[in-house]
Amino acid sequence: MKNRTSRLALLFVSAFLFLASPFVSAVGNTDQSRVFHFNISPNGYPPYLIVDGSEPSGIMWDVVTTICKRLGYGIKPEQIPRKRVDQMLLEGYIDGTPRAREWVENPERFLFTDPVVDIEEVFFVPGPTPFSYSSPEDLLSKTIVTHLGYRYPPLEPYFEDGRIRRFDVSRDRDMFTFVLHGQRFDAAVADKLVGRWILRNEGLQKQFSITSESISNYGFRLMLRKDWQAFANDFNAELARMKANGELDAILANYR
Repeated sequence: MKNRTSRLALLFVSAFLFLASPFVSAVGNTDQSRVFHFNISPNGYPPYLIVDGSEPSGIMWDVVTTICKRLGYGIKPEQIPRKRVDQMLLEGYIDGTPRAREWVENPERFLFTDPVVDIEEVFFVPGPTPFSYSSPEDLLSKTIVTHLGYRYPPLEPYFEDGRIRRFDVSRDRDMFTFVLHGQRFDAAVADKLVGRWILRNEGLQKQFSITSESISNYGFRLMLRKDWQAFANDFNAELARMKANGELDAILANYR
């Protein structure tokens, strides 16, 4: 009974989010058995996912819609809050979400495609003076602004024992606001392309310096349920063709 109640609750949430979402039409094939329900999250993840226009855009959206069309799938964008994504994926209310494998607790529960693009996490430091980073020891006693729900494997042991303090915010744009205006914050950690996108759009390029050394490089992929192996195989094959013929580079160039 408890499991049934939980499933009904998740179904209600999914239905509510579907009706509330401004992105309600599938692209391409409308056969529901061939529609890929793709999580883009309420706030997106610019420039990988952008949700502030009349329809989604961004690197991952462009790649996934292109490949789904070629595979005969429609695509339905879903705006699922981060804390609900993993469970709703496992329950079948969505079919896939963008994710780095390293960001997932118990990644063995899921299936991952080949990387679409690399995520390079660096530090954004207020002021013009470059911040030197070579190892987590350089951050001892500092407070780092981080993204709520994200894991940073090289830093996790230091966060856990308090040698480095983390301060979580839910929106990427807010990370830079807190660092710039909060006196107790030393840096923000974010993907280099994401950070540069935000700083450019907010006119803050001259307010921050970026570390030359990254703390991590991860493949940004699709995370799917285990029963989507056939789709993953076809997706990987089409992605390899896009990388080889320059299509992927052309998409990336639109967002740099």
